Amino acid sequence: MINQRIKEMMNRQIKNELESYYIYLSMVAYFHSLNLDGMAHWMRCQAHEEMTHAMKFFDYIIDRGGSVELLDLKQLQTSWNSPAEAWEAAYHHEQFITEKISELMKAIREENEYIAEPLIAWFINEQVQEEADTSKISEQVKLVNESKEGLLLLDRELGTRVFPAGSPLDRLAYQVAN
Repeated sequence: MINQRIKEMMNRQIKNELESYYIYLSMVAYFHSLNLDGMAHWMRCQAHEEMTHAMKFFDYIIDRGGSVELLDLKQLQTSWNSPAEAWEAAYHHEQFITEKISELMKAIREENEYIAEPLIAWFINEQVQEEADTSKISEQVKLVNESKEGLLLLDRELGTRVFPAGSPLDRLAYQVAN
């Protein structure tokens, strides 16, 4: 049976991951509004990851005999003044998630709930990558500064990110052939 404190923290982390999903979908809409479809595509892939992260916690709680409580989501942000600002916000958001995952690992050790450590260790490794990715892209957007050509090249590169097979966020997965 899952420890009560850990269950509550994991339920809050489901909320955090779903809010991540929501903010990245907002970024998808924002980038599409600027015709930066590659950046929008990258964020669609990211949104997919955040939903799967929420489901990892969801399933873990159930597998350990706990109850999932879906908490109210907050609308975090829906507009930005520039692509650079959006990418900086994504990076800061990933730092926030890393902090929450670290707090969860600390609580797991305090509560002697060691069985949860492999799950949280996976998330810690994932956060290293997520912070690195968003930081790198944020810095690249800053490097191109006002260069429209540079921004378009970066946009094209980000559009090459691959969706996991069958992702409901992949437009090709739900388009019906005519």
